[in-house]
Amino acid sequence: MRALDTHALTLFCAVARCLNFRQAAEQLHMTQPPLSRAIKALEERLGARLFERDTQGVALTQAGHTLLPQALHILDLLDIAQTSLRQDSAPARLRLGLTSSVAAGLFRPWLAALEGQLGSIRLELTSAPSPRLVAGARKGQLDAALLALPSATFELAVQPLVHQPMMLALPAGHRLAKKRKLSLLDIAQESVYWFERARQPAFFDHCQQVFRRHGFAPVFLREAPDHHVLLGDVAAGKGMALLADSFRALRLAGVVYRPLVEGEELAAGIGLAWRADHGHAALPLLRRLAQEHLKK
Repeated sequence: MRALDTHALTLFCAVARCLNFRQAAEQLHMTQPPLSRAIKALEERLGARLFERDTQGVALTQAGHTLLPQALHILDLLDIAQTSLRQDSAPARLRLGLTSSVAAGLFRPWLAALEGQLGSIRLELTSAPSPRLVAGARKGQLDAALLALPSATFELAVQPLVHQPMMLALPAGHRLAKKRKLSLLDIAQESVYWFERARQPAFFDHCQQVFRRHGFAPVFLREAPDHHVLLGDVAAGKGMALLADSFRALRLAGVVYRPLVEGEELAAGIGLAWRADHGHAALPLLRRLAQEHLKK
């Protein structure tokens, strides 16, 4: 007799559990005719009937009762073997990049959920502007990265997740702080901190198009890379800053945040990027948790 394949045993166990071919087929995501044919072929290979079928339903024969525990044991052993092999081949670390274009607090729930499910895999985080993260992922120095969008991602696969409207950080004592919502026109005569193009070229160009559309050409000040330093300058009354909405979580005396009328036009997207030809073992988990915790 030819050796039995595990697929046939899986089908047999499904029918044995349900004692209903239609229900078993639905659980197996297949139609009933091929399932019936597979069971018939199994019975022919074994030389014994496994199920009694009549108008009252389906029942296991004595041969079926004998085979069932052995089939379940074989499938359990296979699962144990596959789990062991996955653990043996599991990478020791997951190198993940986080864009510095939004507040790190936005990623905290996702990272907590990720660390709770990575098991023995060590999580290594890198915070940097998106172009550096793209370069790291392309070179294989990062396994995946959360980028600000739009970004030049070249051949990387990208899963868009969430977008962050831009808002305004301004000195608490400024006359405009009395308004609930501000527009670019309101701050057209103010000094505004803004980032250098080299830090995020694609997003910089996107924002420049919006600025030109609204005739917005204030005095731009060079933005400090460290956002705590930047907000300290705002609190000192040196200027205002256009920031992603997640930076509201950074509380600092002397700084207030206000929504921006054009905030959605200037919004920064967030996406998960990775090399499609070099998928990390934890990538499915990474993508699922990102979808759950960052998708809006």
